[in-house]
Amino acid sequence: MGGVGSNVTEDFMKIIDSQQKDIVAELKRIINRGETATEEAAAVVREVVERVRKEGDPAVLAYTEKFDRVSLTLKNIRVTPEEITDAYSKVEPKKVDALKLAAANIKTFHEKQKLSSWVSQEAHGVILGQLARPLRSVGVYVPGGKAVYPSSVLMNVIPARVAGVEQIVMCSPVPGGVLNPYILVAADIAGVSEIYKIGGAQAVAAMAYGTATIPKVDKIVGPGNIYVATAKRYVFGQVDIDMIAGPSEVLVIADDSADPSFVAADLLSQAEHDELASAILVTASRSIAERVNAEVDRQMATLVRKEIAARAIDRFGAIVLVKDLAEAAEVSNSIAPEHLELSVEKPFELLALIKNAGAIFLGHYTPESVGDYVAGPNHVLPTGGTARFFSPLSTDDFMKKSSLIFYTKEGLDKVGEAVMQIADVEGLEAHGNTIRVRMTKK
Repeated sequence: MGGVGSNVTEDFMKIIDSQQKDIVAELKRIINRGETATEEAAAVVREVVERVRKEGDPAVLAYTEKFDRVSLTLKNIRVTPEEITDAYSKVEPKKVDALKLAAANIKTFHEKQKLSSWVSQEAHGVILGQLARPLRSVGVYVPGGKAVYPSSVLMNVIPARVAGVEQIVMCSPVPGGVLNPYILVAADIAGVSEIYKIGGAQAVAAMAYGTATIPKVDKIVGPGNIYVATAKRYVFGQVDIDMIAGPSEVLVIADDSADPSFVAADLLSQAEHDELASAILVTASRSIAERVNAEVDRQMATLVRKEIAARAIDRFGAIVLVKDLAEAAEVSNSIAPEHLELSVEKPFELLALIKNAGAIFLGHYTPESVGDYVAGPNHVLPTGGTARFFSPLSTDDFMKKSSLIFYTKEGLDKVGEAVMQIADVEGLEAHGNTIRVRMTKK
């Protein structure tokens, strides 16, 4: 399963030497590997969204039967308290304890980032400020079927709760007719208001426009397949959305102090997500490169999801040899990875050179999985190079800001002439008149 192209070893992962290749150009295929909306997908989504917008519940039920092969009614489309209670009876107590620990840490972290309102007393009695308020209602999409990610439920819901969102609506498909009990337990722990057994573009449309049964929300968050992502793009403007998440990715910068078995395990932890996942090692040490390569091959054989991981590593895995850690940082910044591990002797020194990354994991004992699950920072991160301008999901995503402006007559007198001059430049006479009528009053 060796790679293809020049400057490639016969080992499992491709090894690319920066002294012989344009690294950015060589890795461009990996960076841009995400699925994009096809014309066919866009056409399907447009039909689904518009029909749900016009017809409401009947369209939601019809598409759920068509796509998920599940016949639902308005009586059983919503998860009941009894179903949540029953879910607790089907899960392992130790796993519930782990989810509760994760939830507590996520809550603690996000409480520290919550926006605050403020006012400032300026000269001449002027008061300026910012009013921070939570969104009224948020929709959370949770994938179903093969994917079971209760951690994503916690990461999407808890920041909304911390922000003060009152109504959190969750939608998740039930191809088998029943929601995974861990998803239900996670939703209960996180504080979801109501849960509906629907997925796909029809769920996105229902939350965006509202139906007689499913409430209209102000924002939709959460990952999904190409149809869900396309639907989120389609309804953006009617509601806000978080980001369009692409395939998962990790980039590890390692020096000679790194343990090859640690690095290999961390690369594989991303590769097992799906066949489009990316795992890249950047190092100045050929010894580390070769030893990690061997470890990847060895550990791969033991994985339950080894076929998925192998496909991902073969297509979107690489080891990049650079001259030093400074160049390693340059390569990383050009890729702007979702997860960046600094598996080096002095990670905080190297951190100063890092400009673009979704989440940064420092040192040999901070694998990205600890961030995925229990550390507290959000694991909903920008992918596909978008860490150049996007940030992790946070309480900010569930709040809105209003500006506060109060002027006294004295304060207005001080700036009124400037207002009129700018209004004159822009040809907006009535704007200037708002000042003139006030200045003529004694």
